[in-house]
Amino acid sequence: MSQDSIPDDDILSETKSLWKVIGLGAVTASMCCLPSVVWVLFAGSSAIIAADQLSNNLYFGIVRPIIYVIAIAMVGTGLVIHFRSRGVCTLDQAKKERRRIINTTLAVLTATFVIYFIWNYIILELVGIALGLPWADSAIWK
Repeated sequence: MSQDSIPDDDILSETKSLWKVIGLGAVTASMCCLPSVVWVLFAGSSAIIAADQLSNNLYFGIVRPIIYVIAIAMVGTGLVIHFRSRGVCTLDQAKKERRRIINTTLAVLTATFVIYFIWNYIILELVGIALGLPWADSAIWK
């Protein structure tokens, strides 16, 4: 099935479905820094030292690779569910739709990484620095 033969409504629903997968994967991958920002946001300046220690333990410890594996597994599972809901349920159907599956998977993985990078290393860092977390010295733009 070529891109030209897919109705616009199907493309729109497919795109919406994939953005949920992309967003969930990006937020999951950023779970080493997001809890610290949320903690300081709700607890105030009294939690800055503890939140910084939490983010250091999560980011520099064994937790970060585990979180990345979980995020990739979630994206992979989301892609499988996405393609199965679109009628690609057997290996023969997957072989017929190979180009679409590969292109969609590469696009989703790329978008997930880009959104994760922007969310984690720019937005969360800026919010964390604005809340008083001592992340300015290790910011990506330094």
